[in-house]
Amino acid sequence: MSNNNQQRIYVPQMSRRDSLKWLGALAATTAVPGLVACSDAVPVKQTTGTITGHWPELKLTPISAAGYGTDPNLIMPPATPWPRTLTTAQLDTVAVLCDWIIPSEGSNPSATQVKVPDVIDEWVSAPYDGQQRDRETIFHLLAWLDDEAKLHGAKSFIALTDEKQQSILDAIATRDDNIQGAYTRPADAFSRYRALVLAGYFSSPQGRKDIGFKGNVAIGGDYPGPSEEARAHINKVIDDLGLSEYAYPDY
Repeated sequence: MSNNNQQRIYVPQMSRRDSLKWLGALAATTAVPGLVACSDAVPVKQTTGTITGHWPELKLTPISAAGYGTDPNLIMPPATPWPRTLTTAQLDTVAVLCDWIIPSEGSNPSATQVKVPDVIDEWVSAPYDGQQRDRETIFHLLAWLDDEAKLHGAKSFIALTDEKQQSILDAIATRDDNIQGAYTRPADAFSRYRALVLAGYFSSPQGRKDIGFKGNVAIGGDYPGPSEEARAHINKVIDDLGLSEYAYPDY
C-alpha cells in the first residue's frame, strides 16, 4: 500500500453477523499455533531477564459483555452481542499493518481487500479471556508504533512514509535471540498480531482459494471414499505402527 503521507481511513466493510461468523471460524482454526478455542488462546511469550526500551503504559477498560452465552447459535449469531472497540485511528493502523503483512500480489487480494481489519476488530472486542489477552497485546503494539513514529517526526505510524514504516517493522519482524532488547516486547506483540492476520486471511474464501483448500464443498452423489493411493498410504502407516490387526475388525 502506498502511503504518500496521506492518512488512510479504513471504513468497516463487513456486517456484524458476517464478522461474528468469521470470528468463530478464526477461533476454531488450528492452522496457526496459539489460535484455538475462545477461552484457550495462548498469551504472548513472556520475556525473562532485563528488558530495555520503551513500552507504553496503558490502562484498558475490561470488556464486560456477556458474550454468546452458554448455548450460542453460531450459524445465526446475534447481530451485536458486544460493541467493537477499535477507534478509527487504531483501525487505520490495523489496516496498514494488515497490508504490510499480506499485500496484494497478482490476482491475490490484500488483507484489507478481504476485510481482515473487521475481523481483528471483532477479535479484540470479544469478551473471552484469550481475546482479551490479545486485545492488551495489540493495543500496546499500536501505541508503541505511534510512539516510534513520533521519534521520526510524525504524529502517528500511518503518517510515516512507506520507507520509515518498513524500517520500524523490519526491527520487530523477527523474534530471535539476536534481537535488540529494546525491541523484545514489540517483536513478541507483532508476532502475535501477524499470526492473527494470517489466520484471518486464510479463513476467508479468497484466502482458502489462494492455498488451494478444497474443504467445505458439497459432494454430489455417494461419497467415493479415499483414493487407492490414499488408502495405501493409510495402510502403510497402520502397518508401521503395528496396528494392522486392529484396523479392520470383523463385526
